[in-house]
Amino acid sequence: MAFQALIQTMTAFNDVHDALCELAEEKKQVLIHNNVERLTQIVNKENKLIKQLGELDQQRLEVIGKFLMEKGYKPNPKVTVSDLTKIIFNMEEKKTLLALQKQLLGTIRKLREMNQLNQQLIEHSLSFIDYSLDLIVGPPDDEAFYHKPQHNARGNNKRLGIFDTRA
Repeated sequence: MAFQALIQTMTAFNDVHDALCELAEEKKQVLIHNNVERLTQIVNKENKLIKQLGELDQQRLEVIGKFLMEKGYKPNPKVTVSDLTKIIFNMEEKKTLLALQKQLLGTIRKLREMNQLNQQLIEHSLSFIDYSLDLIVGPPDDEAFYHKPQHNARGNNKRLGIFDTRA
């Protein structure tokens, strides 16, 4: 009975991670097209799914505790799926659990890669925004520190942007 609940919890974990992967793919397209409004919606959905993962993790701990008690072991919150496979002697149950573990680890790896790509897209966007601001406003002045005045034959060689920030 507790084994079936464990399988359901592992399946739910994988489903939530799949949903996060779908959102990560959508987020990539949104970042490329610079759709800030849709990005906000995606982030809100991600937050809800992450909260759901926290609830599933609590459920996983409870289910593992019940499963261990059914097998005659003391409940331990640090027990992993790999640890559980060592005490499961039914080969079908062991294969099912290992397959779910492999599927979940693959989904998590895929999600991690997608998130790294999205992070790079965000960093590139921020770099572009910083570059654009430098073009409009000009590079930041370090007037708080004393610098030896530079005299050129052509006068002040300081590049000003479109807007004079000293005004």
